Amino acid sequence: MNVMELRDDWGLEHIKPGTRPDPVPGPGEVLVRMAAASVNYRDAVVLRRGYSRLSGSLPLIVLSDGAGHVVAVGPGVRRVAVGDLVCPLIMPGWRGGPLRAQHREALLGGPRDGVMRELMAVSEEDVVKAPSFYSPVEAATLPCAAVTAWSATVGTGLRPGEVVVLQGTGGVSLFALQFAKALGAVTIITSGSADKLARARAMGADHGIDYRAHPEWSREVRRIAPEGADLVIEVGGAGTLAQSQRAVRAGGTIALIGVLAGALAELELGRVVTQSVRLQGVTLGSRDAFEDMVRAIERHHLKPAIDDRRYGFAEAAAAIAAIEAGRHFGKICLEF
Repeated sequence: MNVMELRDDWGLEHIKPGTRPDPVPGPGEVLVRMAAASVNYRDAVVLRRGYSRLSGSLPLIVLSDGAGHVVAVGPGVRRVAVGDLVCPLIMPGWRGGPLRAQHREALLGGPRDGVMRELMAVSEEDVVKAPSFYSPVEAATLPCAAVTAWSATVGTGLRPGEVVVLQGTGGVSLFALQFAKALGAVTIITSGSADKLARARAMGADHGIDYRAHPEWSREVRRIAPEGADLVIEVGGAGTLAQSQRAVRAGGTIALIGVLAGALAELELGRVVTQSVRLQGVTLGSRDAFEDMVRAIERHHLKPAIDDRRYGFAEAAAAIAAIEAGRHFGKICLEF
């Protein structure tokens, strides 16, 4: 089978086409013919070996998120059938309960081989059926960004009428926008682009803040919600955490998801303590959470926001470069 893999050394320029033996499903396994993938910022970090040993070793098949159809099943398979459109779990083995260290050791796309391959043999326990009305490209957006957004909204206890701040218009933020609206929350989204803010409003955002026009955007949040936001979806890290602290209400939650603007931040401990702010790290979610999310997507007929530019199988490097450039709206996807 054909694959796209990091070979010889780390870095974008070392993603190359390769071949691997066709896998055969064993007992309890399914064979998935992959049809689409999507890019996450972690894929760019892996290229720089930013996760150290959790980036894995070379050669490494790239990308964490994908979807495809089951084309064969091994003995004893009951959860899925030939023809089903499924998503492999980004963390095989995390089927329920809290995150444990061993789950991180199994991450697809580093340290384990990722989804940029024609065929994957996967345990039936480590795939989730896609929403019935989704295409493979739409399904490929779900395992990382959508599940993370679900954990950051539903998983943190967001309730109807509460105020949530969403940073930027990447995949996680736009999925969180959709889930927050489905929950009946009031949504405030930030962006440095007037066009992206308009597109976010068209998706249901109640308020938009241009952070270039308002670098102290927490003041705009406080103008809209004087007591502050109940929940801030924090994807920037060091570059935005101070504003998130000023934007969140007393007793509110900052769901820390990403570190796009830096990993080392000064924390206003006095504000955290005296305002009883909850700083909650969010990393993906279990298979049970994924399946709950799919049921909600079916119920509300939610569709992912996908960037206008599509990439082919051989364009994995260009797709990863695009997420670092930051000009996209929604998920960056590849079709095979």
